[in-house]
Amino acid sequence: MVSLISMLMTLIIMAVAFFIMAGLGGLGIPAFGDLKNCAAYAMAGLFVFTAGSHFFSPVREDLINMVPDFFPFPVQIVFITGILECLGAVGLIIPTTRRAAGTCLILLLIGMFPANIYAALNNIPLLGEPATPLWLRIPEQLVYIGMILWAILPTARIQIRTEDQA
Repeated sequence: MVSLISMLMTLIIMAVAFFIMAGLGGLGIPAFGDLKNCAAYAMAGLFVFTAGSHFFSPVREDLINMVPDFFPFPVQIVFITGILECLGAVGLIIPTTRRAAGTCLILLLIGMFPANIYAALNNIPLLGEPATPLWLRIPEQLVYIGMILWAILPTARIQIRTEDQA
């Protein structure tokens, strides 16, 4: 049986990175003083981690097998998506490119999701373990998309009027 921890490893890595950076911000380190920056940095770290598997690790072959049959050139697709993840990670770190990079990464997550569906429905293993079931993978994807959105969208400013201002 697949352990829940192994299925959620990327989510755990992202959350731990976020909370470590937020803690450093709480200790007064300016780069981590803004939680939206911490979210962007945590997602950048996550994408660098996952992109590496597109090139070097034993997971690469599993990722190639996850590409649905109706897509041509699965090896090239895995390579290109790895490059896009790396570029998106760099873009999240740079404030002036964060919004564009985040938007592109959200589109990439949506575009790659058919591979997760294909893997789950066809029992394609990842590192010898069954693919993450869709009932878990869908909310996980939504957390990643939500974290990116939080990092790239402006914070709403709420102005409260006092009686003196009315």
